[in-house]
Amino acid sequence: MSGATAPNGFWAQAAADPERTVLVAPDGEEWSAGRLLAAANRMVHGLRAAGLGRDAFAVVLPNGAEFFTAHLAATQAGFYLVPVNHHFVAAEIAWIVAGSGAKVLIAHERFAGAVGAAADEAGLASSHRYAVGTVPGFRPYAELLAGQPESEPADRTLGWVMNYTSGTTGRPRGIRRPLPGRLPEESPLGGYLGIRPFDANAHLVCSPLHHTAVLQFAAAALHIGHPLVVMDTWAPEEMLRLIDTYACTHTHMVPTQFHRLLALPEETRARYDVSSMRHAVHGAAPCPEHVKRAMIAWWGGCVEGYYAAGEGGGAFATAEEWLKRPGTVGRAWPISELAILDDDGHPLPPGELGTVYLKMNTGGFQYHKDAAKTAKSRVGDFFTAGDLGHLDEDGCLYLRDRKIDMIISGGVNLYPAEIEAALLSHPAVADAAAFGVPHTDRGEEVRAVVETAEGYEEGPALAEEILAHYAGRLAGFKHPKSLDFVAVMPRDPDGKLYKRRLRDPYGEGRERPL
Repeated sequence: MSGATAPNGFWAQAAADPERTVLVAPDGEEWSAGRLLAAANRMVHGLRAAGLGRDAFAVVLPNGAEFFTAHLAATQAGFYLVPVNHHFVAAEIAWIVAGSGAKVLIAHERFAGAVGAAADEAGLASSHRYAVGTVPGFRPYAELLAGQPESEPADRTLGWVMNYTSGTTGRPRGIRRPLPGRLPEESPLGGYLGIRPFDANAHLVCSPLHHTAVLQFAAAALHIGHPLVVMDTWAPEEMLRLIDTYACTHTHMVPTQFHRLLALPEETRARYDVSSMRHAVHGAAPCPEHVKRAMIAWWGGCVEGYYAAGEGGGAFATAEEWLKRPGTVGRAWPISELAILDDDGHPLPPGELGTVYLKMNTGGFQYHKDAAKTAKSRVGDFFTAGDLGHLDEDGCLYLRDRKIDMIISGGVNLYPAEIEAALLSHPAVADAAAFGVPHTDRGEEVRAVVETAEGYEEGPALAEEILAHYAGRLAGFKHPKSLDFVAVMPRDPDGKLYKRRLRDPYGEGRERPL
């Protein structure tokens, strides 16, 4: 089927060409459009039989066909799909299941220990727990679909994904939007960030689908006729193999993945053809300039960056635009607006640093059951995720750091992202974090924590070498005063760093800002 003339949306495409392969699962199994549509329809009927109306259901699933089945079911039946980070412990999962009001929980046996305790803590009825595989106290997933018709459900209406914030700075909060009351086909399913329907495309899912952007990008690709190649566990060489094997054309990534791809031996990188890539879109965390330049040199103009929040709105920059304005995350999306405000909520002129505020012109949101947090994040129709940045004269956004992570040492504002970028330029550093720790005189001083690259031995000698690496790269007052090592950096799978887990053992410093 020609992508340029494909019917609008997955449902119409599946009806027109049910035999077309639309998904390659992590184990290599191929799913046709007709098979995936039938599974989604059966799930709608099964969830309605379980008592769901315009209600929520939660999933704790790895990347795979079941995740897309749940998404397609929710978005054509007026349900709220609540994806839960499968790395969460039982108490964190229970917080989301109970707080979202999810009436059904679908989980994978890989997470049996956490989901069982979470379902108990959330008070979820045993009849409304379903497991892919075996989880004590859960009914088999097949029972949810068993005996249900594959026919199109009645009363089809557009549902939403109800994502929860990452929880890197506190308890996750649900981002809930009112249901629009439209048919699923009336959702804007066209191109996204310049990606349009056309032939010979394949979208590589290389990050966890419980991440807001990863699921949005993958779903958009599915709806504009691009088959999905799905990774469950990311590994750099395996990603290159899949791009080569399936001629993947677009994907969503985080800078940590860039860094680890670049760390592969040159002979390994040269083994795979990545010339099919047209859009390697990255976000979720700052990308050091030297890392992005290296990726553009390797993959070319497909390396594109964006800034966004799960609450809505953002900016986008092509590789060409970034090379003209290194460090920018681009201009506002056509359906979004950007503003830089001071601490009193007043607009700042171009070039002045302030808090980044966003506005999505397609509708608002509420933090579920948290009116205070909703109000605190807003100035008028704009909201903030707490990031610092400035706009240039042309409206291009430059990010500095998160306000909550900013270090104030001797009255001077220091920005961890700049310090971390310098750390990552040392070959021994696989991942890095910088943060402020209490200091009796200066208030805070800079502490660095490093995850070493393969082949390097942790110890005082390496710490001294890495700290010396700062000379000539950053002013002396920005240098970490000490450096510690960690076996694995505490990032969520989306690339966001749980910096508080690193900072907390050093004691309480100043009161952290919003």
